[in-house]
Amino acid sequence: MSTAHSAQPSHVWYVSYGSNMYADRLTCYLKGGTPPGARNACPGCRDQRPPLADTKHELPGGIYFATESKLWGGGIAFYDPALPGTAPARAYLVTAEQFTDIAAQEMHRVPEPHGALDLSRVLESGRAQLGPGRYETLLHLGEVDGHPVLTFTAPWPADAVEHAAPSAPYLRMLAGGLGEAHQWDIHRAARYLAGLPGANGAWKAADIAALL
Repeated sequence: MSTAHSAQPSHVWYVSYGSNMYADRLTCYLKGGTPPGARNACPGCRDQRPPLADTKHELPGGIYFATESKLWGGGIAFYDPALPGTAPARAYLVTAEQFTDIAAQEMHRVPEPHGALDLSRVLESGRAQLGPGRYETLLHLGEVDGHPVLTFTAPWPADAVEHAAPSAPYLRMLAGGLGEAHQWDIHRAARYLAGLPGANGAWKAADIAALL
């Protein structure tokens, strides 16, 4: 990749495939606050301005639920680009500093008072593991309008971890995001979520739809 592309960008497209697809949930990461149904409050970003833009997005690969969320209870969404198909997502144009602070809060840390993640490694190689944590592996998934598209996920593949059923409050956030970003109705969102590894067999589409 060229030097121009690997230099530290001022803005990036942060792609969410989980609860942050729902704009009100992302706002809690930006401005601080407790998402509906969550157990704990988020401290917020240093820069609390809203994203400059957002758009629906699709990721090559798939989503699965695993581990246990301290915020929601139950399994949480992870992205594995090696899974078949495509995954609906939502891209937000944010500053590199905001992306840093969102990533920190995903790992239940308070954002640092200064600086931003050095994104040169992920922009050059497409992948950078910053640590062993669940959302400490960065992925570079191309560019949109001249800005890099980035997300974070777990360092392990989908088949290397035990899957876990998501909680009802978490599913409401995901379904709300699918409705906002992709204009999916309740039943389409419920069918999609019920079919994901971790939810499949633990949740029926009709039961998810009844939550919404």
